[in-house]
Amino acid sequence: MIKKIITSISLVLLLAIVVAAVVFLRQGFFSDQQRLIDLVKGYGMIGPILFLLIQIIQVVLPIIPGGISCLAGVLAFGALKGFILNYIGICIGSVFAFLLSRRYGRRVIENLFDHEQIAKYDDKTRSKTFNMFFAFAIFFPFAPDDLLCYLAGTTRMSFNSFLCIILFCKPFSIFLYSLFLQIGWDKALSFLGG
Repeated sequence: MIKKIITSISLVLLLAIVVAAVVFLRQGFFSDQQRLIDLVKGYGMIGPILFLLIQIIQVVLPIIPGGISCLAGVLAFGALKGFILNYIGICIGSVFAFLLSRRYGRRVIENLFDHEQIAKYDDKTRSKTFNMFFAFAIFFPFAPDDLLCYLAGTTRMSFNSFLCIILFCKPFSIFLYSLFLQIGWDKALSFLGG
């Protein structure tokens, strides 16, 4: 009974994520950073919750570059609050990705990602050192984290190991990623302005 309830809630949440992603995509919020910032700020107290939803979406349905939403979080909420919201949303999205592939297998991954990109990391999933590779890749900001979270769900990695790696390795990569994006954004603005 409890398992059916959890499955039903998961399906409803997944459907809500898909619907929200389609609406946000059609409205151009994923391609225009300023529109995304204005959208989030326009909702006042609900803005952070909306932003969390956006971050979850961009992991579960990798249709937008994560950099746009990460930088938007920092610009909309400031460095500390933006980092915290990025961290929470990305971790929740990563858990969803892992659980989706654990439940539905490779067909989910093959529908979301390019075959060549999957093939590039497939050998790593069969390696005895995959957990270590995964932790290393999650720790540094330039790996295809979304794909790796989905692939991790198809391995023998336990959920607890996955969760520990995400919770403890993700902050560093989000911090570095946000920092590099913020520096790039500031340089671009100073170049255009001066």
